[in-house]
Amino acid sequence: MNLEKTKKNSSLLLQWIFICFLTGVISGSASAFFLVALEWVTQIRENNSWIIWLLPIGGLIIGLGYHYWGKSVVKGNNLLLEEYENPQKIIPLKMAPLVLFGTLITHLFGGSAGREGTAVQMGGAIADQFTKLFQLDASERKTILILGISAGFASIFGTPLAGALFALEVVYFSKINFKSIFLSFLVAYIAYFTVELWHVNHTQYTIPFVPEISFITLFWIVLVSILFGLAAMLFSRSTHFWGHLFSKTISFPPLRPFVGGCFIALAVYFIGTTKYIGLGVPMIVDAFSNPNASYDFLLKILFTGFTLGAGFKGGEVTPLFFIGATLGSTLSLIVPLPIALLAGMGFVAVFSGATHTPIACTVMGMELFGIQSGIFIGLACSIAYFSSGSMGIYNAQIVKGAKYHLYQKLKRKNTDFL
Repeated sequence: MNLEKTKKNSSLLLQWIFICFLTGVISGSASAFFLVALEWVTQIRENNSWIIWLLPIGGLIIGLGYHYWGKSVVKGNNLLLEEYENPQKIIPLKMAPLVLFGTLITHLFGGSAGREGTAVQMGGAIADQFTKLFQLDASERKTILILGISAGFASIFGTPLAGALFALEVVYFSKINFKSIFLSFLVAYIAYFTVELWHVNHTQYTIPFVPEISFITLFWIVLVSILFGLAAMLFSRSTHFWGHLFSKTISFPPLRPFVGGCFIALAVYFIGTTKYIGLGVPMIVDAFSNPNASYDFLLKILFTGFTLGAGFKGGEVTPLFFIGATLGSTLSLIVPLPIALLAGMGFVAVFSGATHTPIACTVMGMELFGIQSGIFIGLACSIAYFSSGSMGIYNAQIVKGAKYHLYQKLKRKNTDFL
């Protein structure tokens, strides 16, 4: 009897390892292709600035594509979270090519968006196809979705530990079993090494100097981290505001990115720079060594919230990196901490506040910048998480725990006062 049980468990373990291998390799390869294609379209746009005037046409193409072929997957990351919480239907595989080409069109013609959402959606759609192939039940499907999110995130940013933790933490207040934890790390590393095998490089960042912790530095850490949290709150509310405004004022969905594209193209023309569109990676890298203008992070919030709210495709995370790094860089003019440290803290802290994932963001910071900055990064992510409000970038995300109870208590006090 024990021998039969051991054989069954061994067979199940091998099955899940095989699923991780397939998910990691396919998702990692998709991310590698996406990263190369994204760099290609970005170079085309930067070398041909006139192409931004075609952004409304690009928006119309994206809008028509989702309207006629992608209504079932238009929710994007929120669909993954909804299916995790309440499994209904297998995510159609068409989510992957739709979001891939939609994001490339967005970046080619000058929208302001990221790449994490694209990679996560591709990973989730690819992974969920194994639900039917291996005849998995609802509980096992939850694990499959975690694997897809983990593989997509780890491969697109080159941070396997953070990718595994992000997939677990973003669904943290739903039921997670031990198996999902182990497999999330396994698939993250498989996806990460797959991108490495394709010889696709990720952007490198450094924090060359980290000061000692003292009461003075702690004071400044708390102060700037609260500001990072408020920036995350502003970004989340901005994205939701523009999305609600477009859906309320323009009834035909394909026209939303068309109209939005017109406004973005005009805005880029009048401000005379393209540094607030696309990923903005050069600006992020520069923020670690040169102070930014005080309005840089605000304009990125405006451009990205408007772009995504209008219906263009892409992620939110790289713009969050931009917002945090440039805000930290600006603060270096008045805060007596190294500019690279402030930019690095903002880089992950704003992300932490907007996604309610302080643990994953702390680990990501250490993976990107080195473990020596871990205390500063961890404090910044935790404080930004608590000071960013209860609204994040994902509508379908369940927000509970200490932060949830804190805001519920504050709401009750305000109600009692009134």
